[in-house]
Amino acid sequence: MDDTLVLTDGHAGNVRQAQALAAALGRPAREFVLEARAPWAWAAPRRLPGATRAFGAAFAGVLAAPPALAIGCGRQAALATRLLRLRGARAVQILDPRIDSRHWDLVIAPEHDGLRAANSLSPLGSLHPVDDLWLAAARSAFPAFGALPAPRTALLLGGPSAHAAFDAGMFENLIARVAALVEREGGSVLATASRRTPAMVRDQLRARFAHVPGVVWAGPEDGANPYAGLLGWADRVVCTADSVNLLSEAAATTVPLYIAGIDALSGRPRRFVDALLASARARRFDAADALAPYAVTPLRETARIADEVRRRLGLGA
Repeated sequence: MDDTLVLTDGHAGNVRQAQALAAALGRPAREFVLEARAPWAWAAPRRLPGATRAFGAAFAGVLAAPPALAIGCGRQAALATRLLRLRGARAVQILDPRIDSRHWDLVIAPEHDGLRAANSLSPLGSLHPVDDLWLAAARSAFPAFGALPAPRTALLLGGPSAHAAFDAGMFENLIARVAALVEREGGSVLATASRRTPAMVRDQLRARFAHVPGVVWAGPEDGANPYAGLLGWADRVVCTADSVNLLSEAAATTVPLYIAGIDALSGRPRRFVDALLASARARRFDAADALAPYAVTPLRETARIADEVRRRLGLGA
């Protein structure tokens, strides 16, 4: 029992957070993608009778030889890490499992979730790998972006969600305003869409920036996603308000961050955005006449949380 196991449902956001924590702890980790079965999947992380069969034979093998440390992210992983803890693993669960946190050694839930427990840690935003080394590696991987005219404006688009009532007009206005800024200042744009960006908006993105210096990635048909290079080379970032993950990573850079679509945001994501604004790490794009530079202190919670996990579990440096 001297290894670390990262467990997720395979969703990119959950994988990224769990991997980032393992890396920040300096622990080489094996990855396990859970394939949950009914009825246990419906109740997770609650433990129904027969829960050891919830993830099939492969996971039964993991239970038979549990790792020293299990790191999970997401509701299905919360059941898996809970089961592994019963077999002797130290269990760290990322995201609020919505049941009593006593079933895990530590629960890491973002501050805007409001979880308060003796064994909980509350980062501002999500965990991620973005730091100085990550940004330097991103610049090395995409050197051509460094030749684009400055200022380089990264535009990160998310999409509508249960908490983000974005409509076509919001996206159209945002794209038009960023294009006008870039054209007026003589810089370039580094634009990317996400899985939730509507198809019509992707088309607008390609069309509006077709003759503007820079890079536009609106989907797999545009090749490999240059997201890391966009963050690495940006002189400022404009990001829609819907994605806590995108905003957390943008806030970890060393450049100004402007947030668009705030007034259409509600719930827990709105509490996170309000905290970013209150900390002066980010500013509202909707109220900006220009993307003026300002002094930046990068928001990098992953290292802080990893230090606290290490201390509380006695993992050593």
